[in-house]
Amino acid sequence: EETDIRPKPMVEIGLKPILWHIMKIYSSYGINDFIVCLGYKGYIIKEYFANYFLHSSDVTFDIANNKMEVHGNSAESWRVTLVDTGGKTMTGGRLKKVKPFLDDKSFCFTYGDGLADIDIKESIKYHKTEGSLATMTVVKPPGRFGAVSLQGNKPVGFQEKMQGDIGWINAGFFVLSPEVLDYIEGDDCVWEGAPLQKLAQEGKLSAFFHNGFWQPMDTLREKKQLED
Repeated sequence: EETDIRPKPMVEIGLKPILWHIMKIYSSYGINDFIVCLGYKGYIIKEYFANYFLHSSDVTFDIANNKMEVHGNSAESWRVTLVDTGGKTMTGGRLKKVKPFLDDKSFCFTYGDGLADIDIKESIKYHKTEGSLATMTVVKPPGRFGAVSLQGNKPVGFQEKMQGDIGWINAGFFVLSPEVLDYIEGDDCVWEGAPLQKLAQEGKLSAFFHNGFWQPMDTLREKKQLED
């Protein structure tokens, strides 16, 4: 199991960590300022970015003079803040812990284990148009996931995993207004639990429909699917 030796965001797809691929999705829409919530073996992610050129470029080491020359610099236009959010903190708690690094503007939030060809720019525009506190991208995958119950474009509840055609599910890509952090109580808070449920009940959660590619990476089989 690869996650025995590295955090899931560092599992490689096509010789690059899935985290890198996720960041490329956002940077293709001009989003280059990232905050990464670190947990299990988070130091591996820190070391990756600290040695980014070693991972992505050819280098010459002048041992005698203690110098390093980078060839074909392939640097991204990224600013990456890495925040230790605790080894056992849940998803909601991790989000709340990065509040000091956020401003008063809406921001995107996603997990470190799935890829999609979502139109990020359009989802941000939709979030502003809807005026909701949270916009959740929903997709229609194979039927091994739980489903989102919708009234129009408003999520009103969540169902346990069902077999067959289950309808729309949470794709794990969000656009959030800063006020959503007030719905998170502490480290044990699961973002997909009480916060989303309350936002849905109050009519402050909107669904952005995505009919394109979406693939999580929960199993070795899904990892191989992403590599194909």
